[in-house]
Amino acid sequence: MIVVNIETVPGHRIVELRGLVQGNTIRAKHLGRDIGAGLKNLVGGELRAYTELMTEARREALERMIEQARQLNANAVVNVRFTTTNVASGAAELYAYGTAVVVVADSDVTPPTG
Repeated sequence: MIVVNIETVPGHRIVELRGLVQGNTIRAKHLGRDIGAGLKNLVGGELRAYTELMTEARREALERMIEQARQLNANAVVNVRFTTTNVASGAAELYAYGTAVVVVADSDVTPPTG
């Protein structure tokens, strides 16, 4: 599956539109991460536990979006975007979405005869 955050796939032509695909996950912080983050806030620096949490969430949302594209028999997803939203105290949703398409390599496209 080709996944890009631009409107086209370089070296390929979009031949079919399959539709909007999406994947999401909602993750909650836990007490251990909160305590560590609170201490880190006192001295500054990266909140690695939260970075790991968001990395896992992005991966899971992306995998769910790709699975939806496979169900539509697409071989690429273009114009992929991510967004996050707080859904409850201590919980956030990570949402991935894009357009499922079928692409063929430019070399596989027969030029029109004239």
